[in-house]
Order: sequence, then structure tokens, then C-alpha cells
Amino acid sequence: MAHAQGRYADFEGLRERAVTLRRAGLSRRQIRDRLHVDNNDILNRLLEGEPPPEWTKRPNAKDDLRDKARELRLQGWTYDQIQVELGCSKSSISLWVRDLPRPERKRTPEEASAIARRGWEATLQRREEERQRTKAAARQAVGGLSDREVFLTGVALYWAEGAKDKPYSRRERLHFINSDPNVVSFFLRWLDVLGVERERLRFRVSIHESANTAEAEAFWAALVGAEPSTFQQATLKKHNPKTSRKNTSETYRGCLVIYVLKSADLYRRVEGAWYGIVGAATATDLANRT
Repeated sequence: MAHAQGRYADFEGLRERAVTLRRAGLSRRQIRDRLHVDNNDILNRLLEGEPPPEWTKRPNAKDDLRDKARELRLQGWTYDQIQVELGCSKSSISLWVRDLPRPERKRTPEEASAIARRGWEATLQRREEERQRTKAAARQAVGGLSDREVFLTGVALYWAEGAKDKPYSRRERLHFINSDPNVVSFFLRWLDVLGVERERLRFRVSIHESANTAEAEAFWAALVGAEPSTFQQATLKKHNPKTSRKNTSETYRGCLVIYVLKSADLYRRVEGAWYGIVGAATATDLANRT
């Protein structure tokens, strides 16, 4: 501190130079570099009462929010209070009011913590609203799907999630497993497009032994429109106490396994269609490269 006082001993002379530079249109950074003032508090005091030049104001800044933030700061409001009131980020508030004097602390640490918590909650709420808007817009953009679009999407889904034939083990049949009810519903819609009758389907639940198998079977049966009694015997997974499983809530229903009987020819069509998609996408990609 003694060193700092020595550097800024001629404060009035330094302020006069700083004010002259400010009125000449220099930014805070330019003044700081020219006068070698690396202490923000000192710089604030040197420029106190001197408005920034117009060119330093960000063109995209919300002027009404900026003016309101400065007004609230002059009334002694903290960054947290201004954030809650105006719904803008602390970084923006800092840019808008950093040349103003700091207000005296008038609240307990507990009160300040509560205000900060409300500010963070408001930020989280804004982020969640933005996420939901993005998702809703994307969902609306999809619109309706033709049978061809359902077919192609289902082929890609099956090749990612379904059982596949191996050269060393011929398994040419449709065999699908998933834990997401939406994915299962789409898979059934895909089978409808392929002309697969529901009588050719067989269902089985795969679930951890610590879960309620009967409830899981009832849930999946209602989703696929079948009777739980028609399900094959469930596959129970051994519980390993050393693992930290997250799927232990009441909404855990395990996975549903779907077999399609007499589906060898259908499997070959799906495999051929998949490689048709790959070939078409690769050809398009190569054509677009420079």
C-alpha cells in the first residue's frame, strides 16, 4: 500500500491528466495504459464525474437497462439486487456501472447470500425458458412425417439400437431393446409402416432384480397395447452393490425387448436400406467437398 501511495502521490496532477485524456475521447483502458494506473479504484477516483466517450459504449447494449442499472447503482443497490430487478447478467451490470462509486454495505452476509441466491435462481429460470423455447421451435419445425421419412428414420434407429447379424453368427431377425417409451412408440410406428402385424411381435422386460417387475410389465404392456400375461418371462439383471446406479426411482421400468417373428427377409431389407442411406450420404458429402 505504501508503494501504491508513493506512485500516486501527486493525485491531483494525475487526475488533471486523466480528465484531459478522457475529454479527448480516450477509453479507460487507454488512459490506464498511458498513465500506468493499474489500480481500478484509483482509476475510478481519477475519472469520477467524467462520462465515457460515446464510441466506448457498446452498440448492442440495451440502453434502457443500462440507464436503469446506473440509476439503481447510484441509489446504493448491489449487483445482486440489480440483477434480480432487471434480469440481466452481472457481467453486463459491471460494464455499465464500473465507473460509479461502490455503495456501502448495508446488509448482513446472510441477507447478501439470500439476494445472490435469488439472482442465481432467476438466471437458472431464464436459461430453462430459453432451453424450452429452443426445443419447442425445433419440434414445431419438424411438422408431419411421411411414411418414407418414418421408414428412413426407423432404419437409422434400428441400426443404432437393434440387434444385428454377424458373419460368424447368422441372426437375421428384428430384435430391438430400449428403455425410452418414446423410442419404443416410434419403433412400433415404424413396424406399422413396414406392414408388420402386431400378432408377430413378442415382448419381454429386462430389468434389475431389485425393481418391481410386475409394475414394469404392466407399464410396458399398456404402452404397446398388449396384456402383461402375454409377455415372455422377464430377464432379471443381478444387482451389484459396488456400482452407483442412478435408475432406482419409481419411474424405473427397465428395458422392453421386442422380437419380430418371421423377420429374416425384413431384416435384410433394413440392412440394405441402411447401407443405401450411408452410400447416399457419403456421395453427397464427397460432392460438396472442395
